Amino acid sequence: MTRFIIRRLLYTIPMVFGVILITFILFNVVGGSPASMALGKNVSPQALEEFDEQRGFNKPLLFGWWTSTRAFPEREFAEPITLLVGSNFTVPFLFPLRPDSRYRLKVEIRSKGTGARVRFLPGIWAALSDPAMDLSSHWQWGEFLFKTGTNSGAEPVLLSVEKGNIEFRRVQIERRMPHWSDSQLVHYFHTLARLDLGTSLMTNEKVTTMLKRGILPSLALTVPIFFGGLVLSVALALVCAYWRNRWPDRVFVFLAVALMSVNYLVWIILGQFFMAYKWHWFPIWGFESWDYLLLPVTIGILSGLGGNLRFYRTVILDEIYKDYVRTAFAKGMSPAGVLFRHVLPNAMIPIVTNTVIAIPFLYTGSLLLESFFGIPGLGGLSINAINSSDVEVVRGVVLVGAILYVVASLVTDLCYALVDPRVKLR
Repeated sequence: MTRFIIRRLLYTIPMVFGVILITFILFNVVGGSPASMALGKNVSPQALEEFDEQRGFNKPLLFGWWTSTRAFPEREFAEPITLLVGSNFTVPFLFPLRPDSRYRLKVEIRSKGTGARVRFLPGIWAALSDPAMDLSSHWQWGEFLFKTGTNSGAEPVLLSVEKGNIEFRRVQIERRMPHWSDSQLVHYFHTLARLDLGTSLMTNEKVTTMLKRGILPSLALTVPIFFGGLVLSVALALVCAYWRNRWPDRVFVFLAVALMSVNYLVWIILGQFFMAYKWHWFPIWGFESWDYLLLPVTIGILSGLGGNLRFYRTVILDEIYKDYVRTAFAKGMSPAGVLFRHVLPNAMIPIVTNTVIAIPFLYTGSLLLESFFGIPGLGGLSINAINSSDVEVVRGVVLVGAILYVVASLVTDLCYALVDPRVKLR
């Protein structure tokens, strides 16, 4: 068993790595600019650049020496711009460049004719590594390296045509990184290695602190729903199996279908309106004591009871019609003895699978229940983060939940051997 656990733990390492990589792609590549989502699109480019600098979003995505800067975003012209001999083109900066960094100006350019020559004129505050270049008649990238001075301000960069005529269609400025591995991916792994899930874009608070504050209210809600729904649904499933095809079985199956047919939100609205507002049986809103949890826990159990009851009933009935059950009845065992001593233990594998896999979702809380009943758990935290585009919080909740799901799959395999002696951990 020890060898099996070690081997399964080794299997989880690439799975966890894959989960981390997927969350990085979802929130750093697909999700768009976190700075624009957090600050809005009407703020200055310098404010967006400072936001990215604080959180590492202004680094190359995976690896590389160069990264873009908001001081001059890439511009691609619909029609090529023609410059005649003796003319200049200004590349203005939206805000001062960093004096401790090196930059390069990239221009997609070509000559109109032969013998054209372009000189990059940054002014007295820049040092060029190769100030001139010869151009052929086909499109090519011209790169001009420079380093800003301490008093550079936001002075523009100039392209000057010294000889012939040229045209260009794309211009961009990039900043050189201290090391090729100084990237968003490496920064993400480095913060996770320190158990740091980042900082909230909205509240500027550590995500780990927010998760710690919200986990207890979520568990106070989801754990009673989980165990209460499990015990009640398995008990009713045993009742249905014991009196199968008789009136208790038909009544509970009808109730299960009815419960499954009603939307989750309807239970919440009806429960709040009648039980809390009209009849004053429960508090409507808040998280001040245990009685504030009674109504949401009751609604959570009832809303999930229909599906669980039908699943566990099917599992138990599937075991009842097997040969070993008929043999037990033939030996004179009572129906209750057969049900609890033989049927239930053999039906535990699908029950354990359905139960253990649901455990990670206890961590994320109940989005609707927490939102409607004012419970400050991770469900409400996730909803607020999604509504406010707080990428760091959403990513932290998703990442921890995914890792817990991987761990739950390992626990499921271990539980198989505990509930069924036929399963060998090899």
